[in-house]
Amino acid sequence: MRFSSLVANAGTVLDVACGHGRHSLWFAARGFRVVAVDRDTAALDRLASVAGVTAVSADLEADPWPFEREKFDAIIVANYLHRALFPSLLRALADDGVLVYETFAHGNELYGKPSNPDFLLTEGELLTVIGRSLIVVAFEQGRIESEPPAVVQRLAAVGRRRPWPPRLPM
Repeated sequence: MRFSSLVANAGTVLDVACGHGRHSLWFAARGFRVVAVDRDTAALDRLASVAGVTAVSADLEADPWPFEREKFDAIIVANYLHRALFPSLLRALADDGVLVYETFAHGNELYGKPSNPDFLLTEGELLTVIGRSLIVVAFEQGRIESEPPAVVQRLAAVGRRRPWPPRLPM
């Protein structure tokens, strides 16, 4: 995980729309407490047996935000976009926390799904939305050579109470 060095040691990580839990497992294996949230209960059942992982079943697009009173040292979002969640994600991040977000962007429709514009970021969208509230330490957008190729945006940002400068990965 490229920006894991930004996450506080022994911190709590929220893995949003975690699916089968690739990121949850990675952080738990390194001693972090992880809250994995998804609507796929079968995937969550497998994660619930992993030490350090708390599995939370929620439909983030239909249910109320389940973490209104919690703060996380890190929030990880991969391959998921529900724009209405942006304010909730920002409120749930600790003042010195880190947000790592990667998902599909406009242009991905040339290579496959998702192709619906509702699920594709517009040019610079993550930078614009997140940059209003957090300090962006890395941002990328473009085509990645995967199978099939994909167009993505990637962002790592830290809370404004984070000691400056943040330690970047090599």
